[in-house]
Amino acid sequence: MQENHVPSGGRRAWLVWSLAASAFGYAFFQRVMPGAMADDLMREFAIGGALLGTLSALYFYPYVFLQVPLGAMIDQIGARLLMSGALSVAAVGSILFAVSDALWLAYIGRTMIGIGSAVGFLGSLAIAGKWFPPERFAFLAGLSMFFAMISGMLGQAPLALFVSAYGWRTSVLATGIFGAGLALLIFLVVRDSPAPVSGRVAKLSWKGVGERLLVAARLWRVWHIALVALAMSGPMLTIAGLWGTPYLSAAYGLSKPEAAFYVSLQLLGWAFGAPFWGLVADYTGRLKQLLVWPALCLTLLLATICFAPSLPLWLTVVCFTGTGFFGSCMPITFALGRKVTSPDISGSVTGIINSFTVLSGAVLQPAVGYVLDRLWDGTVEAGSRVYRPEDYQTGFVLIFLTALGGFVFSLFLKETSANELEERPK
Repeated sequence: MQENHVPSGGRRAWLVWSLAASAFGYAFFQRVMPGAMADDLMREFAIGGALLGTLSALYFYPYVFLQVPLGAMIDQIGARLLMSGALSVAAVGSILFAVSDALWLAYIGRTMIGIGSAVGFLGSLAIAGKWFPPERFAFLAGLSMFFAMISGMLGQAPLALFVSAYGWRTSVLATGIFGAGLALLIFLVVRDSPAPVSGRVAKLSWKGVGERLLVAARLWRVWHIALVALAMSGPMLTIAGLWGTPYLSAAYGLSKPEAAFYVSLQLLGWAFGAPFWGLVADYTGRLKQLLVWPALCLTLLLATICFAPSLPLWLTVVCFTGTGFFGSCMPITFALGRKVTSPDISGSVTGIINSFTVLSGAVLQPAVGYVLDRLWDGTVEAGSRVYRPEDYQTGFVLIFLTALGGFVFSLFLKETSANELEERPK
């Protein structure tokens, strides 16, 4: 167990936090990489859009399920051991995925990748909360997203070029080797707190985990915030995570690397938008307003992508980038969750909210694929199905409706602090 210590945010803190944020960056790279090899996977396993969406989304299912218990476990035993152990699982899953010769083996590998990636963001937030002053939390949450989006950009055009040169199996295998190295580095360097560690080893109390989860789960405002977070993250996870690259290729005749580059600009919008919104949130303290207006802008941009006919490429790219920038205010939901609840359950609250952000990808990726399969006219090229641009736009309507719902929910958010609500757990 570790003693109370006032966080200073010095050099050591930045080193420890950077490694934790790198774990989230690795997880996000894994999250979006199927988009750069969509045609290869459909051809390799002889599948269509719905099954490809399912294969990609298998990352999300265990990720979503594990967020809540992992949040409570971080409250109990800290982030270091959970992050290093989870990254090891992701590394093994990547290797299994790379060598799989049957779809069911690929399913197992992708599921293991999701399990191993589930701790990254929670761990980076936990480290930020322990190693830095509270007034830096929203900025660091946004900066964690910056790490993730830059990693996601590497999983677009650069990965597409690597796949073209060396094949998708070698590419996935390389991510497994990298993940194993990062797991070892985190185990050796990262510590849960700047406080000196006593001789006692922290024990995981499942009773304590359950109590924290129960307290957090009883709070409607936590679920309310989580629904807004879901709506803000859905467009990025569905478009940049899988369907954006094949859509641009179909609509504008772009090569896979070119389309992946343009899609990566959505992640670039997230990369710079997330720390920007975090800084503004820390400076103004007006968390609700910093969710409402970006949610409205996100909804309008998605409406343009879905319903405006024959957009020029530059305008589509602007809309993609804009959805990234405005959607990147999502990390403010974590700051809002911490503000309106007790610090004793911060990990559990963060886990609930983060599970919803990933749930959007788990649902929307295969849902869009299902729509594509329903609209498919039977065209096949080089062993993979070919969908029309209007088919993608119809599928993207699901993303638009999700964002619209998030905007409506954001209008009714409350940001009364936990002290004012007097609801700290006994």
